[in-house]
Amino acid sequence: MSAPSPVVEPVLDPTAEVHAAAGPTPWWRTVRRLVGVDAGGAGVGLLILGVVVAAGLLAPWIAPHGYDDQDLGAMLQPPAWIGGTWANPLGTDSLGRDLLSRIVYGARTSLVLALVAVAIAAAFGVAMGLVSGWVGGRLDAVITSVVEVQLSLPYLLFAIAFMALLEPGLANLVIVLVLRSWVVYTRLVRVAVLSMKQREFVTVAIALGAGDGRILLRHVLPNVVAPVLVVSSFQLAELIIVESSLSFLGLGVQPPMPSWGSMLSQGREYISSAWWLVTFPGLAIILTVLGANLAGDAVRDLMDPRLRGLGRGRTREAAR
Repeated sequence: MSAPSPVVEPVLDPTAEVHAAAGPTPWWRTVRRLVGVDAGGAGVGLLILGVVVAAGLLAPWIAPHGYDDQDLGAMLQPPAWIGGTWANPLGTDSLGRDLLSRIVYGARTSLVLALVAVAIAAAFGVAMGLVSGWVGGRLDAVITSVVEVQLSLPYLLFAIAFMALLEPGLANLVIVLVLRSWVVYTRLVRVAVLSMKQREFVTVAIALGAGDGRILLRHVLPNVVAPVLVVSSFQLAELIIVESSLSFLGLGVQPPMPSWGSMLSQGREYISSAWWLVTFPGLAIILTVLGANLAGDAVRDLMDPRLRGLGRGRTREAAR
């Protein structure tokens, strides 16, 4: 069951024009600021995500075996440190497939699906939010009604029904994940646009004869990028959980392609005799979601000056 999406209010930085005039910030300085917000949480989160991303990208080179290489003579071997062999460090499954290799390839599957879904949902949701907040009227009422109706539905039941009605596959899985997330971006951006329509820089742009498209793309959109990035970091963690849940139910990634959720489903039959089949895929899900959430907290603190101020205040009080 997925965790509720965090509500992130858009923050307009009054010093944005000054920073823009000073030129782009070097990437290394941005990373240093990000880690400096919360050295412990951000560092751990970025480290975990970095390891998972590297494992997914380098899977063909670092995995000791192919993800579907079977050896029935070595089925259900325990991890190497409790009687297994170092040829299969984390043990093997019921078909003799190396568990470490399947976890490494599963990282690629889960991350690619979640990242693609987040990108599509963000693009579509931001566009709907911009149009809804700027145009208003009946179009705004229709988009808002669709968002409210979808949010009122139990999402997991809807996803199960959708995947059961259609043929389970990667394309349909991405569609389900996008349907989970686009409403979050639409609500966020719509509120930001309604707030910015009353701002002086928008009024001046309208007085100078700028068209709607130019105002939205040049003046409004840059001000919603920061909160959208924050929401995306949390959505990445949430969609990994959703994908694992659907794969666990047999409605997501289909065999033999590895997925952490499907590995949990296949290993539950042996939970009393081969605990490693559910323990290590479960730990992979937990650590990846934890890393994404910690990194998301750091990004939120970095983007929101008010939260940075609160953090410094708490630090000073603790020091006293």
